[in-house]
Amino acid sequence: MKSLPPLPEIPEKEQTPLVKALLGLLEQYGTHVVVLEEAVAGLKDEINVLKGEKKRPDFKPSGMASGGEKKPGGTGSKGDKRAGSNKRSKNAQLTVHEEVSLAPSTPVPPGSRFKGYRDFVVQDLLITSRNTRYRLERWITPQGETLTAELPAELGGRHFGPELVRFILYQYHHCQTTQPLLLEQLREYGIDISAGQIEWILSSGHETLHKEKDDLLKAGLQCSSYVTADDSGARHQGRNGHVTHIGNECFAWFGSSESKSRRNFLELLRAGHQDYCLGADAIGYMEKHQLPAVQVDKLRAHSGEGFKDEDTWLAFLHSIDISGARHIRIATEGALFGSVLEHGFCHDLVIVSDDAGQFDVLVHALCWVHAERLVHKMLPLNEEHRQDIAQVREQIWALYADLKAFKGAPAEEDKEKLAQRFDRIFTQTTSYQSLNRLLKRIHANKDELLRVLERPEIPLHTNGSERDIRDFVKKRKVSGGTRSDEGRRCRDTFISLKKTCRKLGISFWDFLHDRLCVPESSIPPLSQLVRERASAPGF
Repeated sequence: MKSLPPLPEIPEKEQTPLVKALLGLLEQYGTHVVVLEEAVAGLKDEINVLKGEKKRPDFKPSGMASGGEKKPGGTGSKGDKRAGSNKRSKNAQLTVHEEVSLAPSTPVPPGSRFKGYRDFVVQDLLITSRNTRYRLERWITPQGETLTAELPAELGGRHFGPELVRFILYQYHHCQTTQPLLLEQLREYGIDISAGQIEWILSSGHETLHKEKDDLLKAGLQCSSYVTADDSGARHQGRNGHVTHIGNECFAWFGSSESKSRRNFLELLRAGHQDYCLGADAIGYMEKHQLPAVQVDKLRAHSGEGFKDEDTWLAFLHSIDISGARHIRIATEGALFGSVLEHGFCHDLVIVSDDAGQFDVLVHALCWVHAERLVHKMLPLNEEHRQDIAQVREQIWALYADLKAFKGAPAEEDKEKLAQRFDRIFTQTTSYQSLNRLLKRIHANKDELLRVLERPEIPLHTNGSERDIRDFVKKRKVSGGTRSDEGRRCRDTFISLKKTCRKLGISFWDFLHDRLCVPESSIPPLSQLVRERASAPGF
């Protein structure tokens, strides 16, 4: 990145308020120029690629810059073990389905002694179509009634067996195979199926799984002390939409909608409930968000009342003459907040987020990785600025490491020391005015960033949500958006179940077999397993 010419040194005593303001403006304009130069260079690269030419080479730093030191654990470092020395036995857990004894191809000489066998296990995969004709007996009773045998319950009246349905769901939702490729694959296996039938299998008849996914969020919010939250784009019916992730080490839950507002987030936190509650918590929320006292008094007169759905709630607001868009928004958020707490969800639930405003409800904590990223992304204008940024980043990561150590062994005497270090880092003055303003802005979030001092069990980042939502992003890139509401619902359901199975150590392939192919489930409901995991010692 090209640096701007250094500014002349101005002694501190000569830096009047006007000079400091001008220096700040120069930094802003310099940063803007550097950003524009990078954007122009990127556009030139894109034009060159479109013309069939090469873009600028990307030179990576030489390994000699690090002094040629080997990374810990690398090849040749002291204490390294031979590759494969700790590998488990490949055949220890394999089920042998067939045994074949083979004799030597040459005749065994007389007098030879038999020394047993040398086992050689070959793994293979059998993929073939299996068609069954069910002959349903039909009888006519003396009374003239017709009796007909019934198909097995696991077939669900479909012409495609549960194993084929499991394979289709697994390939599409787990392996991210597109529907056209899945159709081609099945036809090459000898399955006579159409694109419409695949679509029907993917999006219909999954009410039991939808119910299990909805129960996940209820269990997770009721038994967890914290969750992380994040959102991403999710196109639906050709329009931009959003998906919200809520989860922790026990579960992952996804919900798609047209909005990512705080009202939408509170609606998701209700975990399927549709009511609005005007309790003390709701009134407190409205006062905190500065709803005019006149409006609060109108609502307080109906404290304790509940409203079964959105239409009933909006009609109530109209009846007490609350019609302003802002007033309706705050009042609605408060009633939704009251509904969340009314249904027994954890009152002191910590929500860890990346500082997106819609997640600032209940007890809020911020991600340190996103906070440090703001410093990392700053563009230095000279070497002095570069050194300031590097120094601040080093201080932030040192504090982060000590906060991680505090989580492992919380001590009351360490809280004040860590809080004081936070103040020193984010109130310092550097030569880079833009960096000073950023540090001041981060310092304003002190309570959320140091929430771990009060609640050592919460994570310092939202990496869990970032990892969980990555599969959703990959699916979006492969398949694009959804067209039907049922398709969008299935997308949210299966990714929620798949990611939760992974967190609980359950094979998603086995989970689908248990839910689709056997009369009685051997895998308990995932919501039950989430509760057991959350109540386990050490969680």
